[in-house]
Amino acid sequence: MTMTDTAAAFFDTIETGKGWAACAPFCTPGATFSCQSDALAEIGTIEAYAGWMEGLLKLAPDGRYEMKAFAADEARATVLGFAVFHGTHTAEGGPVPPTGRSVAADYVYAMTFDGPKIKHMTKIWNDAQSMRALGWT
Repeated sequence: MTMTDTAAAFFDTIETGKGWAACAPFCTPGATFSCQSDALAEIGTIEAYAGWMEGLLKLAPDGRYEMKAFAADEARATVLGFAVFHGTHTAEGGPVPPTGRSVAADYVYAMTFDGPKIKHMTKIWNDAQSMRALGWT
């Protein structure tokens, strides 16, 4: 698989809440994660983020992504995926009881590779806007 193929398969796997076991084959051991957001401030590995996404999709079982753009920068061993996450908080759990409110959140994943696998992912996302839309703040 090419770097772009791997990134696309990983993107779909993590965004559909399949968890770390399904995401691990696409990543190096200990692959790191970063996001400049309060909601994800304590998450430092892709493994932990995969668990967070799995949990989010339990709160918003209709959660899905809409891919807007996907691009590879071979010279920098990085693939960017820009999407919109759509979901409605209808299930128990999370910071408050189900609100029935929906979100359409823009975000970008910047996936950096070491050889054929992802070694780091940065998520670019406005968590405060998403939390307000869902009625969590």
